[in-house]
Amino acid sequence: MFEFDVESFDFRKYSNRQLICIPLTLMLLSVLILSGWYFFTGSPVNPGIEFTGGAELLLISDNGIEPIRTTFGSSSHSIRSIVTRENAYIVNFQTSLINPEQLESMAIDSGFEVLSVQSTSPSFGAETQRLALIGLVAAFVGMATVVFILFRKIVPSVAVVLSALGDILVPLAIMNLLGIQLSLGTLAALLMLIGYSVDSDILLTNHILKRKGNFYDSLYRAMKTGLTMTLTSFSAIMVMTITAFLFGVDLLTSIGIVLIFGLIVDILNTYLLNVSLLRWYVGEKQ
Repeated sequence: MFEFDVESFDFRKYSNRQLICIPLTLMLLSVLILSGWYFFTGSPVNPGIEFTGGAELLLISDNGIEPIRTTFGSSSHSIRSIVTRENAYIVNFQTSLINPEQLESMAIDSGFEVLSVQSTSPSFGAETQRLALIGLVAAFVGMATVVFILFRKIVPSVAVVLSALGDILVPLAIMNLLGIQLSLGTLAALLMLIGYSVDSDILLTNHILKRKGNFYDSLYRAMKTGLTMTLTSFSAIMVMTITAFLFGVDLLTSIGIVLIFGLIVDILNTYLLNVSLLRWYVGEKQ
């Protein structure tokens, strides 16, 4: 269990503008990155084969990765090894120009042992992309609705929603910079971040607006509980990510990276952005 001396951070030394500038700057940079990505690629993020269509080939190459690159050349989108199985590789083809039967024939003719072939059609990928977008928007709208019903005050509710928005935008921008594709797994991680954000922000807002005591006493009580929950989750996710990376489980590694950066951003949004807005609101109300 973590123990924190949260009172060591004296919020009184900093103005609301000083507190809010860090998370807002991160959000602005994220919007610029996502906008630039959309301008140059036609999509704000790099979609995986679940959303664009493509094929995945699992094969055995006794001579390593180079013969695979020689065989498939530029048509392959990525090639990665599997730590748990010797000489096993997963080759992704993010294109609809080559059908799975052709890929399998090319692999067999080149002397590879093909273990499995999976494919997603472009039309199915587009439908999956549409449903995923609807699910993400519905989750965010549902969260915002519940927050407004719960507090029935504009400023505290906007603070919670704005923090949750930042918890989504910044990890998406980081995914682009790190080359992590948007897949069903990383989409699930983004939905989890909405839950993490709402949990910590509602805890903070509830302590300040509905508990007895002055602003800073309520703030430090909420911080002690919220940081304990967040950093406990952070430690577990860090262990999962390192383990997945060592064993070559790329999907879990990507999910872990998204969650790690998302939780770091959530701490900044909750205890800088949300705190500054709540302090301004409470001061104006008094």
